Amino acid sequence: MTRRLVDYSAAAGSEVIAQLRKLARPLHGRTVVHLSSTRLGGGVAEILTGMVPLMKDLGLRASWHVMEGDAEFFGVTKSFHNALQGKQVFIKPRLLELYKDVCRQNAQVLREELQEADFVFIHDPQPAAIAPQIGRRRGKWIWRCHIDVSQPYRPVWKLLRDFLRDYDASIFSLPAFAQPLPHPQYIISPSIDPLSPKNMPLEPDEVREVSESLGISPDRPAIVQVSRFDRFKDPVGVIHAYRMVRVHIPVQLVLAGSSASDDPEGEHVLAEVREEAGTDPDIHILVLPGDAHREINALQRRADLVLQKSLREGFGLSVTEAMWKEKAVDGGDAGGIMLQVINDHTGFRVTTPEGAAFRIRYLLNRPHIMAAMGATAHRLVRENFLLTRNLREYLTVMLMLMGGTGDRLEIA
Repeated sequence: MTRRLVDYSAAAGSEVIAQLRKLARPLHGRTVVHLSSTRLGGGVAEILTGMVPLMKDLGLRASWHVMEGDAEFFGVTKSFHNALQGKQVFIKPRLLELYKDVCRQNAQVLREELQEADFVFIHDPQPAAIAPQIGRRRGKWIWRCHIDVSQPYRPVWKLLRDFLRDYDASIFSLPAFAQPLPHPQYIISPSIDPLSPKNMPLEPDEVREVSESLGISPDRPAIVQVSRFDRFKDPVGVIHAYRMVRVHIPVQLVLAGSSASDDPEGEHVLAEVREEAGTDPDIHILVLPGDAHREINALQRRADLVLQKSLREGFGLSVTEAMWKEKAVDGGDAGGIMLQVINDHTGFRVTTPEGAAFRIRYLLNRPHIMAAMGATAHRLVRENFLLTRNLREYLTVMLMLMGGTGDRLEIA
C-alpha cells in the first residue's frame, strides 16, 4: 500500500510534516526523475521505494526508472564500485566502451523524459555516463553518490569524473566523500523508512516464528549481521570474531543477505563465506530474496547484538535499521557507520576480528548496558536518519538549484 506523508506524523512528528509541505509548495508540478541500477536489493532501492511516493504526495510529478544491462555490464560497474572504494582495479578499454554503450542505449530509451524533466537524480556509477548522451536538456541534473569515495583509486575516479562534468550538482553521504568537481556539492545522509516492512513494528510471536523457521535457536544469544555478501562487509572477519566469542559464550551467528542484480561478485563471496563456516551448525548463512523485508525485520529484532563489521562503507543502513529497533551495534570504523555508532553510547566501533570479539563479549555480559545503548540509538535515528529528513534535504537541493543564491534559502 502506498503511504502518504501524513502517515509519518507519529514517527517523525507533525511539525516535520508541516515543514515538508511548506518546502514543497514552490516545487508543485515540477517533474523529478530518479534513475538507479536495481529495484530490489540495497539501500538505494529501499530509499527510492519510500521517497518517490512521498514526492508525489507533495505535488511533484516524480518517477523512478531502473536501467537495463547484462551481466558483463554490471561486472564492469562492480569494478567501478570497488575502485571508487579504494581497490586497485584496471578497467580494460573494451569494457569501458561496453559501459558507455549500455548507458547510451538506456539514454536512447529514456531520452524524451530525461530531456524534459525539471530535475534528474542519477544514483551511483552505473548510470553516470547517461548524462553526456542526452544532449539538449531542460532541467537540472544531480549525481547522487551513495558509496564511500573518500580514497578512490585515482585512474578510475578520473574516468568517472569526465562523465560528471555534465552534471549541475553532486550529493555525497559524508563530507569526507566529496571530491573536487566543477559544480556545487551537497551532503545528505541516507535514511530508513520507519513504516516499511523492514522497519515497522512486529508482534513478538512473529519475530519468534520467523526466527525459528530460519533455524535460529531461541535458547542462546544471537549475533546478527545483515548485508550483501561483499568483501567490504568482511563476513569472513565476522566468522573469525564469532569463533573467538564462542570459546567463552554459547553464541550463534547469523549472516543474512540477499543478492542484487547489479552485484555479480556476490556469489563468489558467498562461496568463500560458506567455505569458512564449514559445518558449524551455529553459523546460519541465510540467502534471502530481495523482498524478504519482514524476515530481515524479525532477525534484527531477534538479535541480542547486531554487527556491521564493514571495512569500507557508504553509510550502512543496516546499522540504522538495527538502531531504530533499539539494538546496540558493533560496527566497522568506516564511512557512515562513524556517524551512527558512537562509542559507549550506541555501541562500539571496531577494526579487527579480535576487537569485535572483545566488544561482543563485553556487551553480551552486560545486558543492561546494551538496553541503554539501544534506547539511545533509537533516539539518534529518529532525530537524524528517517526518510522525512532525507526528503527535506532533497527538496532543499532542488529549491537551491531552481533559483536559490548563497547558502541561505527563504521560504515564505
